[in-house]
Amino acid sequence: MAYRFRVTGLPVLHTLGRLCFYVRTTVLGRNVLARGRVSARLAGAAMAALVGSGLGAFALTPASAGASAPVTAAVTTTVVTKAAAASCATGKYQKQVEGYLKQLGGYGTVTVDGKQSPADCAAITKFQKRFGIQPAQGLAGPTTFDVAKRLAATKTSACKAKKKGITFCVDLTNQTTWVMKNGAVYVKPTITRTGYKGYRTPAGTFTINKRTKKEWSDPYEVWLPYWQRFIGGRGFHQTTTYIHDKWRGSHGCVNLLQQDAQKYWSIGKIGMTVKVFGRRPGT
Repeated sequence: MAYRFRVTGLPVLHTLGRLCFYVRTTVLGRNVLARGRVSARLAGAAMAALVGSGLGAFALTPASAGASAPVTAAVTTTVVTKAAAASCATGKYQKQVEGYLKQLGGYGTVTVDGKQSPADCAAITKFQKRFGIQPAQGLAGPTTFDVAKRLAATKTSACKAKKKGITFCVDLTNQTTWVMKNGAVYVKPTITRTGYKGYRTPAGTFTINKRTKKEWSDPYEVWLPYWQRFIGGRGFHQTTTYIHDKWRGSHGCVNLLQQDAQKYWSIGKIGMTVKVFGRRPGT
């Protein structure tokens, strides 16, 4: 069972690592006004928990933005309840997700019939866990559908990687990334989140020019784990927020899940090639 939440007029002020906000939201026809002042990390965790558990959804400016100007946003989002996820019920995007997982392979036996089965549920859960989708309980919801669709649409040949050596590839259009070695796929495509509107991640061919296992970002006062810079102040690093919050974005960096950031760190070296192409939707 899904509920629809309408959230309007949400001014946000993010400063010095704290998040201050007033939220006026209409939930099932009733107005609720809430005020909070918490750390950015706690706020991000709380929001992810709310969305993941089906208790609500609302939009804020990206936590990494460091913006001092208020931002107003209006969003209508469909979320799933804990009960629906826990029951491993047939999801809204069941057949589409089954099809994408069958195409991608590696997640177990999937029957593309639009009906949930124990095998389908196990495969979807495995996929969700791999890509940090919460809750990872086998329900084919909108986030699972979106991630599977983007990965299935990714064409590794579009990177036009070097025939020799390592090439890190970033597909801005599909918000995916992978690694090529000697012209062949070395690390399969995974999901990423790049610069949002006004801070678009630039397309082009670059080289890794700095590596720090834990870099401190002065402008935004946040640690960037597994930092590998490739142009200006932009580079690969582990995300500090829930990567599937599509209303978030970076200031041009390529955000990665922890396991992917660690993998990229283990491969990367100064001078290695990074190819960025396409354009993130909405930027």
